Amino acid sequence: MTNRLLQSAALATALALAGASAAQAQDALTAPQIRAQLEAQGYTDVKDVKFDDGMWEADATSADGKRVDVKLDPRTGTVYPDKAVSQLSEADIRAQLSSAGYTGVNDVKLDDGMWKAKGTTANGEKVEIHLDPATGAVVAQEKD
Repeated sequence: MTNRLLQSAALATALALAGASAAQAQDALTAPQIRAQLEAQGYTDVKDVKFDDGMWEADATSADGKRVDVKLDPRTGTVYPDKAVSQLSEADIRAQLSSAGYTGVNDVKLDDGMWKAKGTTANGEKVEIHLDPATGAVVAQEKD
């Protein structure tokens, strides 16, 4: 009986890891590449690098010595500090998403330095969308 429990636990762990890997975009940067990207931009003491909600996240120390949480574009490695201020309004973001073909846009908010919203793609898929705080460009989307 113990062997069956161990086998079940091992299978559950393998499936969970496979699911996490599948959720990561196929063209996304790897954790070591993300760490290198942060260090190249002057961040130090980089910790807790993880892929979550369609984006990379990490804790680090900024060049001015402050502890920050950052999110990174999974393809380009562009860093979005959690305290970023946006010059765009909610109306700007809604307009950007509408012109990009999203419908039923709701829950639009600036959260942890990035714009986030929920909506439906042109294919009818419900998604959570992460947008660049400076340009309003879609950085990542994840099934909702």
